[in-house]
Amino acid sequence: MAEITSSLEDYIEAVYSIFLAEKKVKAIDVSRKLRVSRASVTEALQKLEQLGLINYGHYGTISMTDEGIKKAKKIIKKHETLAFFFENLLGVEHNLAEETACKIEHVISDSILKKLEKHIKECLKTSDNK
Repeated sequence: MAEITSSLEDYIEAVYSIFLAEKKVKAIDVSRKLRVSRASVTEALQKLEQLGLINYGHYGTISMTDEGIKKAKKIIKKHETLAFFFENLLGVEHNLAEETACKIEHVISDSILKKLEKHIKECLKTSDNK
């Protein structure tokens, strides 16, 4: 599957999180969550549908494809790993850790993420043994 832009990653992440909370997603929900115009949401949703990540009917609910769910989970995992590292291991204030994780999640490579996850596990194991 082709790589998607960081902006589209934010949209797929938003669709998925709304789905988890509400069990249904409409374009207006995405607009509110991301604080963007309906026109921007419509354009992004059309692109996500073209990429095979969602099913989008202009007046209906949005559903996610299996590939879309997989992509959203991967993005969320990156975000959570980065935010945990910044906040719990570096002591960064929560809001700043979240904001920074949101920016970096779009550009961090899988190999660096794996090394970061390994480092976090080692740090946690070391702190458990103290």
